[in-house]
Amino acid sequence: MINKVELQAPARDLETLKIALEAGADSVYIGGESFGMKTSSKDFTKEDIIEGVNFAHERGKKVYVTINLLPHNQDFIGLEKYLLELEEANVDALIISEPGVLETINKVTPNMKLYLGTLANVNNYATANFWYDFGIRRIAVSRELSLKEIQGIKANIPFDMEVEAFVHGGMCMSYSGRKLLTSYISTRDINLYSEDKKYNLVEEKRPGEYCPVYEDENGTFFFSSRDLCMIEFIPELIKSGLSSFSIEGRKKDADYIENVVKAYRKVIDSFYEDPENYKFDESIMNEIRKGNKREYTTGFYLDETKIYDEEYFKSIKNNLDIDYVSHVKERNKNEN
Repeated sequence: MINKVELQAPARDLETLKIALEAGADSVYIGGESFGMKTSSKDFTKEDIIEGVNFAHERGKKVYVTINLLPHNQDFIGLEKYLLELEEANVDALIISEPGVLETINKVTPNMKLYLGTLANVNNYATANFWYDFGIRRIAVSRELSLKEIQGIKANIPFDMEVEAFVHGGMCMSYSGRKLLTSYISTRDINLYSEDKKYNLVEEKRPGEYCPVYEDENGTFFFSSRDLCMIEFIPELIKSGLSSFSIEGRKKDADYIENVVKAYRKVIDSFYEDPENYKFDESIMNEIRKGNKREYTTGFYLDETKIYDEEYFKSIKNNLDIDYVSHVKERNKNEN
């Protein structure tokens, strides 16, 4: 039996949350007014979170709140109160990144479900098992991993440990989303930066052509010439054992989120309807490209960074040997 995968979308405000869920997302991840990486996305107030959670639950959907701050001592002030507010709002899970916050959550809201975000840099099954021992039941793996590496992680962790991966959106140059550039050009604190300052990069041989520098909770972006797009590889992603597909883009407007979510929802549902005879509908790429001027890449998933080239996709698909279900069955037989 093929595992049922979750489609997770970002939401920068209450309007985008509702549109993402109506478009077909199973869950959304949002940032509150506190304890998340400072971004230019709009933050959710306490009232917004309550309304958003109620809207989601009425439709059988989920809302996750990111607490992905990498805290200093003073950052713990007010955290306990904030956690109690999120528990009262009945959010479905918190996305965290480090052990100090984990310890605080376990003390204040011990029944809260916890997921580990990409800032924690999970690259291997040993690290995944470490976090499992501390109560984490879902990890978002680093973007630098290939499909075969993800398969290797999934095959060597407990069955109730879920694995999430980003499948679409901006790619960050700073390793696994840890902010680097603005820690020098704005402040020494990687968690804070001035939203009033704007920066551009200029390439030596192209004076006057400015490349904008911006960042969100997933990192600093300044050489992101191509966006990640794995929509043609939905079957391979599912068979690798992933539990959740995450779309990047808390900066993106509602139209962009709606188009991307609808496209991925259509492909995922089409595959589940008839896995044996599934065939990718090329016309879906027209929907994906709406509102996005960048070209696409498969990132590190296929072992090498490749541009979105149809001939390359056809050749590489024949060489992917990823079937998590069969792998696990074989592992169980050997253990018994």
